[in-house]
Amino acid sequence: MAQGHKLTAKQWISRASFCFGNVGHSAFYGVMSTYFIIFVTGGMFNGLKTLVADKLIGLITGLIVAVRILELVIAPLLGNIVDNTKTRWGKFKPWIMIGNIVSVVLLLILFTGIFGLAKVNWVLFAILFVIIFVLFDVFYSFSDVSYWGMVPALSEDSAERGVYTSLGAFAGTIGWNGLTIIVVPVVTFFTYLATGQHKEGPIGWFAFAAIVSIVALLSALAVCLGTKEKHNIIRNSAQDKTTIREVFSAIFHNDQILWPSLAYLLYSCAYVITNGVLFYLYKFVIGKPGEFWIVGVIATIIGFCTSPFFPVLNKFIPRKWLFTGGQVSMALAYVIFIFFRSNVFMMDLGLVLFNINFAQLVTVLTLTDAIEYGQLKNGQRNEAVVLAVRPMIDKLTGAISNGLVGYIAIAAGMTGTATAADMTAHDIRTFDSMAFYIPLAFAVLAIIVFLTKVTLSEKKHAEVVEKLKDQLAAGHDNVVTGATISTANAATGVATKATTIYAPVDGKLVEMKNIVDQDGKGFPGKGFAIQPTSNHIYAPFDGQVCFTFGTRHAFGIVSKDGLELLVHIGVGTVNMRGEGFVSHYNDGQVVKKGEMLFDFDRQLIKESGYQDTVVNFFTQPHRVTDVSPIAYGSTVKHGDLVTTVKFK
Repeated sequence: MAQGHKLTAKQWISRASFCFGNVGHSAFYGVMSTYFIIFVTGGMFNGLKTLVADKLIGLITGLIVAVRILELVIAPLLGNIVDNTKTRWGKFKPWIMIGNIVSVVLLLILFTGIFGLAKVNWVLFAILFVIIFVLFDVFYSFSDVSYWGMVPALSEDSAERGVYTSLGAFAGTIGWNGLTIIVVPVVTFFTYLATGQHKEGPIGWFAFAAIVSIVALLSALAVCLGTKEKHNIIRNSAQDKTTIREVFSAIFHNDQILWPSLAYLLYSCAYVITNGVLFYLYKFVIGKPGEFWIVGVIATIIGFCTSPFFPVLNKFIPRKWLFTGGQVSMALAYVIFIFFRSNVFMMDLGLVLFNINFAQLVTVLTLTDAIEYGQLKNGQRNEAVVLAVRPMIDKLTGAISNGLVGYIAIAAGMTGTATAADMTAHDIRTFDSMAFYIPLAFAVLAIIVFLTKVTLSEKKHAEVVEKLKDQLAAGHDNVVTGATISTANAATGVATKATTIYAPVDGKLVEMKNIVDQDGKGFPGKGFAIQPTSNHIYAPFDGQVCFTFGTRHAFGIVSKDGLELLVHIGVGTVNMRGEGFVSHYNDGQVVKKGEMLFDFDRQLIKESGYQDTVVNFFTQPHRVTDVSPIAYGSTVKHGDLVTTVKFK
């Protein structure tokens, strides 16, 4: 089945499954982080003495903030557990399901008020609540880390990763904002069924949590059934288990994790602080609390638009400029909030500008690409650990926001029965300084950090992938690279095997050392090259296609005896991102010698400034013991014998 610009059914299913996965995942987080607190303050402790209820509410809110801060240490540890997981289903899917199932059960227990225990023994309730909530947060974090950590396992191409990340973010907007639409009707309806009263009661809140939990489980199941981890020489060359010390070392020695994270932290602090006090702006400063609903409407509409358009914009605009544009937009919003808030139209424009931001998407993709960057720099590949950084920052800034919003309200006199008429000029200045001026400074600093310190562009990531591939070609690997046919004997080295390789393309045989890339460097490793005279690639022996790069410029094929060959179409063609390449197989497909596998546009490759030479090299050159003479300089047709390789 062709895999050019037309997506296969499996690719559509993979994208759709990953997208739907975040509908339930994000909605579940919304229940946990927002509506659970509303339930706690409004219904969990009905019937208890006010003093006891206040103590328990204080315990719960304080615990939530403490756990969020503690996750600065916990999240990398959980990510390391995921990264060190090896199962027949991959390393992410088991934790997605386990994390969802356990956290759903624990959340439902919490929404029962631990079965009304507080009314019987509030001390025991407090002890059990701490235990249950910590366990709940840990298992939800397992699911969260695994979901986003899966992105680099689905493709090594930045553009395709951008599609998955955008779909996930778009679905997250639906899941998160969908709660605001259903929460009141659902809670009220089920409370009415149970009590006959039109109000928001405990049974209604439990039903609401149960419905969202079901959606979350279905979403998790969709991800596990509809997606597939991709195994290629880049991922499989870094499968050694890492220690906790190595995990933190990998993070702190990878500048392209630290600087994007700092830029995102500055943005996130600005966004959550301002977003948390917008109600106070409308109620106490503008004096029109009834118009606050427009904030949610605009945020929802802009959220629906920005995520789907990100991959389109990113085709023409580099990530760093999308990040910068979003921060400039936010800065302009602050100017409007400060100087033009008496004008309804300008306020609406400010809300639009405030929500036009690609910071989360850019950060996720930069961190995702930093995985290969770290692998090249430090020799470690920590997928789940790295992708745990962004949600960790979100939770940290959420905790910061919870504390600062309360402080702003108290410092500006915006509590109790106060109204807009009670606000003094000093109160307004206090509010503006913490709600707008400080976040404005954060937004500007985020721009400076990203433009001056974040160097991992899409182009540089493609270069990193090529360098990793070159290292592997030179024999710098440490594992068997994902072959699935007869690998047991190959790995043990019990006997010497032999595989005859036939020409995969028509053309002239060339030595690999004569192939020079754009930097003037020769192609490393053992193998041979062919200067093609046709646009078709054929199977060089009977075997199985074990992987294809997301950029479709290279694929790996393993023989029945376990010899793995990487066929690299062109030099520098990784930068074409699949343009001009069409495959006629599915990864994992068993093929026969001479079966056509690829079409590639030689003319387009040359017009793009790259070489069309087809390079064939062994991904485990240290296993190769002998290569029969190759008639370099001679012309071959596809299917002609090139060499026989003996290997351990």
